[in-house]
Amino acid sequence: MNASVTAHSAATPVSADFLAPVFAQYPLDIVSGEGVWLNTRDGRRILDLYGGHAVAALGYGHPAFTRVLAEQARTLNFQSNAVPLDVRTRAAQRLIRFSGLDLNSVFFVNSGAEANENALKMAFRVNPDRTEVVALEHSFHGRTAAAAAVTWGAAAKWYGLPRTPFDVRFIPRRDVAALAQITEKTAAVIVEPVQGVGGAFDLGADYMAALRRRCNETGAVMICDEVQCGMGRTGAAFSAGLYGVQPDMVTTAKALGNGFPCSALLMSPRIAQAVKLDALGTTFGGGPMACAAIEAVIDAIESEHLLERVQRVGEYIRQTCQVGPVKGYQGAGFLAGLIMKRPAKEIHKALLERNILTGTSGDPAVIRLLPPFILEESHVDLLRDALLDIGG
Repeated sequence: MNASVTAHSAATPVSADFLAPVFAQYPLDIVSGEGVWLNTRDGRRILDLYGGHAVAALGYGHPAFTRVLAEQARTLNFQSNAVPLDVRTRAAQRLIRFSGLDLNSVFFVNSGAEANENALKMAFRVNPDRTEVVALEHSFHGRTAAAAAVTWGAAAKWYGLPRTPFDVRFIPRRDVAALAQITEKTAAVIVEPVQGVGGAFDLGADYMAALRRRCNETGAVMICDEVQCGMGRTGAAFSAGLYGVQPDMVTTAKALGNGFPCSALLMSPRIAQAVKLDALGTTFGGGPMACAAIEAVIDAIESEHLLERVQRVGEYIRQTCQVGPVKGYQGAGFLAGLIMKRPAKEIHKALLERNILTGTSGDPAVIRLLPPFILEESHVDLLRDALLDIGG
């Protein structure tokens, strides 16, 4: 072995698995999953109310989803966007129809951050003489340059770059008076209709309607970041539809592929007409495996009536789980925030000791529930009983 390499290795400890230590680890050794359950190496069976951070919409081992991916892998596992593919066209058509919104163009990419990055780019194409983006306090939009620039607290905590690509103004959430800060200098407003990392905080129909009106008055582009709250998670196809507003762009990921990496930027006719050849680009976005996954997810949501289940079971969570250490509820559907009397981290740990995996959030008082859409009332009863056991 080269001596300099040996010396460097001795001076710079490396983890045993060679993974960069950027994620805190749950004390779980997961080896498999089935439905809403995770199985550990030591024989525990964990009720997953976290869904891999809102990703596992169909749970684990979904038969139709698994079959579609296997068939697509055998048929054609990849080809570039320079080659037209029927599966890509079908996925775009299905996604536009599923949205129920006045959107007519899809750009497939790979992650929520990438979808938001491209949405912000398109906003400046539509408003080329404007210099700022308005975002909400407690927002989270991703870790790439533009997406992180509009993420609340990123500059102070982890942004890591010397400057942002545009000016950013943060305004308080649910504060209609603060919408006056959206002006003719504002290229876009980016908003999560139900904030995820912000604590499953729902903005509500009145606020969203006021935001739409202000964007209309100023010409600012309205971007709904539905990376976490979209694709049925709130019981509607998209939360913009839940609140009755028409955005100029919608971004989505996470549940879109049920674990297969994919995301999408959906554009209204106003935005789509500004797209030119080479204006946007991606290598893996819109690949056949990703598009097959998107089709399979939409098929399952529609054929298994999962939106109705999310509405029904989500309401059951609200009605039955405000017990024990829980003092309140916020959110919508399966993006639910349980507001705790004690620090959420304590309750998260106590639930995991009782074989229930939940999520925390940027709000230290809120436990986030992001379960698969196949969750049933009997599973919620297990959470209720565990909360009662933990006590206030």
